[in-house]
Amino acid sequence: MTETTPIDDAHALMQAAPDDDTARLRFFERVADSELYLMLTEEAQGETLSPELFDLDEGRFVLAFDTVERLARFAGRPAPYAALSGRVLAQMLAGQGIGLGLNLDVAPSAVLIPAEGMAWLAELLETAPAEIEARIAALAPPEGLPEALFSALADKLAGAGGLAKTAWLVGVTYRDGGRGHLLAFVDAVAKASPALAKAAGEALAFSGLETGALDVGFFTSDDAIVERLATVGRGFDLPQPPRPQAVAPAAPGSDPGKPPILR
Repeated sequence: MTETTPIDDAHALMQAAPDDDTARLRFFERVADSELYLMLTEEAQGETLSPELFDLDEGRFVLAFDTVERLARFAGRPAPYAALSGRVLAQMLAGQGIGLGLNLDVAPSAVLIPAEGMAWLAELLETAPAEIEARIAALAPPEGLPEALFSALADKLAGAGGLAKTAWLVGVTYRDGGRGHLLAFVDAVAKASPALAKAAGEALAFSGLETGALDVGFFTSDDAIVERLATVGRGFDLPQPPRPQAVAPAAPGSDPGKPPILR
């Protein structure tokens, strides 16, 4: 029996509720977060990839699959591929006039995402909330936020293990009278702030909320405010990753800031 993947599940929910923006956003979130196997014409040469291109009535597309077995089933032969996250693939395709054929002919989640859709996804993934510098007057439990945001934050922060000890979502009132919500990271590692802010921004975007709906702050365990965060906030654990046993060469696409070159 064929195993159902997270993309299959998200696609089924989207198909069952075609007018539900949240279901559609969750599908694109699963695409962005999943490892995809891009079909190539030849083995990757360093950072340069040569994907198979298909001209269809709907436009030009590359093909990718969420399991190697699905790629092999589609190709019917041994085929070279590159394993990339969906977010890196979106960055590669943005502005190229090329869409994505996902799981075509081999899964219930088969879908054509046009070039405009991949450009939109790449832009959405650039969303990040502002890091606050305002002085905090009071904290309170978070209120009025959709459950979809809590779920999205839990998913994103589970994948950011090791970048901070924990995170708390709270309602906040600033000394200048402003009010909102704050995602407070505690004991973030050096230089991890941009990555954590970006993860929070993606959770916001895929929940259908505007970037301004959430601020991001960074604290240490010694800060007096941390005890209050733990008292009123909704907490998120960032699991600590296992210590790596060996360092392997970087694979093409492993650095989101440096997508492979399409040829």
